[in-house]
Amino acid sequence: MKRAKLATMLLAVGVLGAHGTINKAIAPEQAPQPELIGEGVISTPNDEFGGSISPDGTEIYFDVTVPPHYLYTMCVSRLVRGAWSKPEVLPFSGQYRDSDPVLSPDGKTLLFASDRPLAGSRGKSFYIWAAQKTANGWDQPRPLEGAVNSEGSQVFASVSNNGDLYFTSDRKGQFDVYRSRPVNGKYPDAEDLGPTINGPTISSLEAFVAPDESYLLIGSFGRQPGYGNSDLFISYNQGGLWSAPKNLGPTINTLAREYSPRVTADGKWLIFTSERGMQTEKREKPLSYQEFTEKSRSMFDGLGNIYRIPMDYVLRSTRP
Repeated sequence: MKRAKLATMLLAVGVLGAHGTINKAIAPEQAPQPELIGEGVISTPNDEFGGSISPDGTEIYFDVTVPPHYLYTMCVSRLVRGAWSKPEVLPFSGQYRDSDPVLSPDGKTLLFASDRPLAGSRGKSFYIWAAQKTANGWDQPRPLEGAVNSEGSQVFASVSNNGDLYFTSDRKGQFDVYRSRPVNGKYPDAEDLGPTINGPTISSLEAFVAPDESYLLIGSFGRQPGYGNSDLFISYNQGGLWSAPKNLGPTINTLAREYSPRVTADGKWLIFTSERGMQTEKREKPLSYQEFTEKSRSMFDGLGNIYRIPMDYVLRSTRP
């Protein structure tokens, strides 16, 4: 989810550090380049993020937001004759800050975070909600029951094939990654993933788990080594223990913010959001006022766009 204030606070610790090196198994010039999704329709001069694609590849669920974080509205676009249709606001969104839509592996459940009113909650915290898909469309969302929705805010959730839920929460004062295992359809306990994943100088706002729990994609501020803002990292499940997260490298991560990862149901594509644009361009001379104005109104104005890159590249370049 968007956290402009948090980004500013953590910018100073997001640069390359002495805690390791960025994986360079595949040279940047040999790497595939990220592709915009739905240029001019889904990725536009507006601020978009997310990008959860249905298992059959015909729908994409994402957010459009008013920068920096005044309103998040969840939308859907459909693939019609090879082109993405004009987005529509989901029937239960458009009033509150609804963020980070993530489909379950079977596409039948949509998880998202929202600050919509919740009985017994204090303030305007974010909680994890779920909507179920029926023959008539999506039913009304309900908050997840149990330890997932606790004190503080919960801002991103994803689920594995067996129902294990991974989510991010600031219940201990900063955003860390947690796991909760289902018991009779509820989530009674929440487990901090521990110091390999979480740390005192790290704030992780997104955690997307592979359907088979073989890897975890994490969007973090302050995790080293980094490029200067939120970067995307991957951790591998090694006999039930999560490996130290690896930076996905300079093809995916830039000086701008990269975040909100998803993987398509067939495992072929990493979907992510990037704010790369005019502020990350290399220039041999200063911009004129006209050039600045034109760029600030373009697709690459520094607001979020949604990209994809082959997941095979990510795995080949980061596997232990």
